Amino acid sequence: MEVAQRIGQTISFETCQEEWNALAGDYEKCLDKNKEYRKTAESYHSQRNACKSQIDRQMKKLKILKESLKKTSSSSEKKDLLEKIDERKRSLDEIGKFLPRKNGFYLRLIVGQVNMILDSTADKFRYKDEYEKFKLYCSVTTLGFAVALVFFLNHRVFDAMFSFVLLWYYCTLTVRESILIVNGSRIKGWWVMHHYVSVLLSGTNVIWGDNEAYREFRPVLMTFSIYQSLVQVMQYYYQSGCLYRLRALGERHDMDLTVEGFQSWMWRGLTFLLPFLFFGHLWQLYNAYTLMTIGIKYNFNEWQVPALALLFFTLFCGNFFTTINVVVQKQKKRIKTKEQ
Repeated sequence: MEVAQRIGQTISFETCQEEWNALAGDYEKCLDKNKEYRKTAESYHSQRNACKSQIDRQMKKLKILKESLKKTSSSSEKKDLLEKIDERKRSLDEIGKFLPRKNGFYLRLIVGQVNMILDSTADKFRYKDEYEKFKLYCSVTTLGFAVALVFFLNHRVFDAMFSFVLLWYYCTLTVRESILIVNGSRIKGWWVMHHYVSVLLSGTNVIWGDNEAYREFRPVLMTFSIYQSLVQVMQYYYQSGCLYRLRALGERHDMDLTVEGFQSWMWRGLTFLLPFLFFGHLWQLYNAYTLMTIGIKYNFNEWQVPALALLFFTLFCGNFFTTINVVVQKQKKRIKTKEQ
C-alpha cells in the first residue's frame, strides 16, 4: 500500500484520499467474508447439535434393545446381535469424541457447561503438546526459583512467592487436565488426585507464617523442591521419549500424556527412573515425619504443621503404593507371559 510504504515522507491529501478509496473496497470484501464465516459457523453448530441429538437417540434405543434382548432365551443369533450392539456403541462413542458432552464436576465449577471439546484432531494434539510444554517450562522455572531461594533469597516473602507460583501451577494443571480428559486423554486414578493434593499443600505453604517452626522446616522443604523439580524434568524427557516410540508403533493412544509417576508402558524403555521416584516418595514421608517432630516440639502452635504433615503423608502413600502396584502388576504379567 502506497501510504504504508511512504511512512515518514511528506505526502499529499490526494494520495491519502486515493488510499482511503482503495481501502473501502477491501472493507466491503472483509464484511462479505465475515457474513460468510458467520453463516458457516451457525450452520456448523446446528449440524453438530443435530448429530449429537441423533447419537443420543441411537444410544438410548440401543440400551433399551440390549436390556430387552437379555431377557430372551439364549441362542447363537442372540449372541451375534449383542456383539453387533456393542460394536455399534463403540462406533458411536468414537463419533461422539468430537461432539459436545457434559463437563465433569470440577470443570463445571470453573467454566460451567461451556463446550470444551476441541473441534479437530489437530487441535487436540496441539492442546496436548501445549500442556506438555507448560509442565516442562514450569518445572524448569521452579527449579531455578528453588535454587535461588536456597543460595541467594533467604526471606519469607520470596518463599511465599515460590509457594504461590506452585499453587498457580497446580491449579492450572488441574484445569488443563480436566479439559484433556474431556477430549480423550486417559489420565486416571491417583495421578489425577495427586495435583489436587498438591494444590492444598502449596496453598497451606503460602499462608504459613514466618516463625520458628517454619524456619526449621525451610531447608528441608527447599531442598526437596529442587529435587522434585529435577525429577519432573527427567520424567518429561524420559516419558515423552517412551510415548513417542509407542505411538509410532501404534501401541499407545495419541492423546496419552506424561504423568508425575511410573506407568506400565514405561517398561518398554529403561527403568532407571524408578530409583529416583522411590527416593522422592520416601522423601515425602520424611517431610511428614519432620513436620510432626517440629509440631511436637512447638506444641502444634500452628495448624499448618500437622496439615502439611498429613498432606505430605498422603502424597507419599498415593505415589509410593501406586508405583508399587504398577511394578507388581507388570512383573506378574511378565511371569505369566513367560509361562505361556
